[in-house]
Amino acid sequence: MKKQLDLTLYLVLDPLLCGGIDGMVTTTKIAVENGVTAVQLRSEQEYSGKNWYDAAQALKEVLSRTQVPLFINDHVDIALAIDADGVHIGQSDLPVDVTRRLIGTDKWLGLSVSNQSQLENVPWHLVDYLGIGPIYPTATKKDAAAATGIAQLKELVKAKQCPAVAIGGIGVNNLTEVIQTGIEGIAVVSAICGQANLAKATSDLISKIKQAK
Repeated sequence: MKKQLDLTLYLVLDPLLCGGIDGMVTTTKIAVENGVTAVQLRSEQEYSGKNWYDAAQALKEVLSRTQVPLFINDHVDIALAIDADGVHIGQSDLPVDVTRRLIGTDKWLGLSVSNQSQLENVPWHLVDYLGIGPIYPTATKKDAAAATGIAQLKELVKAKQCPAVAIGGIGVNNLTEVIQTGIEGIAVVSAICGQANLAKATSDLISKIKQAK
């Protein structure tokens, strides 16, 4: 049965920040227990196919007992191999139509956009949600575009035709202005991954999101 797509707090896992597969599993368990609503596996460093598979399989096992979906970044083959709930792609990855054809209609497809031009070219009938950003400067994505900022985010939120999460440099200290643009949720990496108290880091984000809505 297809899981629900709740974008309120979308966790993007970084193997380096989390401390490998075991660290990602622990982070995911605690984060989901404290309010995370979607999880994505993404690696900015060189990660072999076997590592991707092992990590994805371990995360799927954790999330299989929940209603929280697992997304795989870029790697359609891994998503299909473990039967993940969805795939997230960027502007320089496989084209949206090709990705959709490969994964079928039963999996969710997310697409990254960072400006109005990219938004205008989104094939809305093929995409389930957008990742908009980076909103603020970020150190967790090496090839990130220039920061979008709140003013441009507001315009993109007005123009979009599907749900979206904002990503990039977002944490408890600045998420209020992001949520108040009307976006469905936020995606975070370092605001949870690598934090000393994972439960508190997650619950603080959830509390702040609820206050902002």
